[in-house]
Amino acid sequence: MPENRGQQHHRERLGVALREEIETILEGELGDPRIGLVNVSEVHLAPDARSAHVWVVVEGNDEEANRTLQGLAAAAGFIRHQVAERLNLRRAPEFFFELDRSARYQARITELLNRTKKGKKQ
Repeated sequence: MPENRGQQHHRERLGVALREEIETILEGELGDPRIGLVNVSEVHLAPDARSAHVWVVVEGNDEEANRTLQGLAAAAGFIRHQVAERLNLRRAPEFFFELDRSARYQARITELLNRTKKGKKQ
């Protein structure tokens, strides 16, 4: 059954609001030393809005990224509570944090394309 346009628009707006609030919380309200420099790139809200995959970009190497993801998983309940309070949600979605590696892949592809361009000029 197709989704109602109003519901779809509401879910999109909620996803944007969630991304902004989670980013604000991650910028300075978590005291976990495992969590490094993190940016939220996207939030994918499930159709029933009970869960959300939060894609994050972590500065540093893979070990630091894994530590940060562990810290975020441990802080997910706190983040969920804060988001529900700030956005006046009756039930905030459960958050699943995932590493967004698209920027790294894009940089690698650009590097490879530049190499091939240099090779063709000669």
